[in-house]
Amino acid sequence: MSLGNKVLSARKSKGLTQEQLAERATITVRTVQRIESNDSIPRDYTLKAIAAALNMPLEEFISVRTCLRVSNEPTFLQEGRPAERQESCHFLQLLNLSAFAYLVVPFIHFLIPIFLLKKRKEKDNTLQTTGQRIIRQQIWWTVSTHFLLLLTLIYNLVQATWFEKTNLLNYLWIFAGMYVLNAFIIFFTALKIRHTSRASYINN
Repeated sequence: MSLGNKVLSARKSKGLTQEQLAERATITVRTVQRIESNDSIPRDYTLKAIAAALNMPLEEFISVRTCLRVSNEPTFLQEGRPAERQESCHFLQLLNLSAFAYLVVPFIHFLIPIFLLKKRKEKDNTLQTTGQRIIRQQIWWTVSTHFLLLLTLIYNLVQATWFEKTNLLNYLWIFAGMYVLNAFIIFFTALKIRHTSRASYINN
C-alpha cells in the first residue's frame, strides 16, 4: 500500500473529510490532496502532524514512506523536482522580487513581502524561514539606509557649524549607493533560489 492510500484509508476509517484532517493537522487541504494522490512525499513534521491528527503511530507512516523512497519504481516523486518544491521556489522568487517595490515606495516596501508571506496558507517551515530571511534583509537595508542618512546629516552639521566648510556630503550619493546595493541583494538572492534544489539554502 502506498503512503497516499494509507493516509486515505486511515482518514476514511476515522470518518474525516480532507478538510477536517487538514484542520486537525494544521496543514492545507491541498497538501492532504497531494499526499493522498501520491503527488508528493510529506516531510517529517507534516507526517507527524497527520499521524497525530489520525491518532495513529507515526511509525506506520514512516515505514511506508521509507519503502516508497527506496523503491526502484520510477515515479515523479523520485525523479526530478517535486511539484511542491517547484511551487515553493516560484513563491520565493515572487516574494523576493516584490522587494523591488523599494524603487517606488522606499522604507515601507518590505510590507509587501510580509503581506505575501502572511497571505500564503502553506504550513511549510522551510518556506516560512526563507521568506522571513528575505524580509529581514529588506528591513536591515531600510534601517541601514536611515542610519547612513543620519550620519551624513550629523557630518554635514559638524562641518558647516564647527569648521565652516561648504564641501558637504550629498545625500543623493547615499541614496544611489544604497539603491544599487539593494538591487544586488535582490538579484543575488534570486540566483540562489533559482540554483538550489531546496528552499532551505539560506543559513539562519
